[in-house]
Amino acid sequence: MSECIFCNLKHEIIYENTHVFAVYDRFPVSKGHVLVIPKRHIEHYFEATEEEIVAIHKGLHAMKTHLDKRYAPDGYNIGVNVHAAAGQTVFHLHIHLIPRYAGDVDNPAGGVRGVIPDKRTY
Repeated sequence: MSECIFCNLKHEIIYENTHVFAVYDRFPVSKGHVLVIPKRHIEHYFEATEEEIVAIHKGLHAMKTHLDKRYAPDGYNIGVNVHAAAGQTVFHLHIHLIPRYAGDVDNPAGGVRGVIPDKRTY
């Protein structure tokens, strides 16, 4: 197994609680794209404990408040990739909080359904 890029990450932390920390995404989809990452090495969301899920939830809310003040986005997408078939490439759980801005795409209808482009509009 290759070294986990999140397990030893100590710089760039913009939020932290007992179970998680948050950093700006190195390859952001939009201005302010944040990752909320459990401190414990777990592969995906369904391995997280209830305490970790609560900590993730608190981290997402704290980061939304931070991003609202810093960037004033018009909306958000929250995303988690579970396993390679769903696009997971880093096998340490991380939750994407992606600020959205009016006009950043021609038609945002369908939101996260866009992971399968032909299913985005219905």
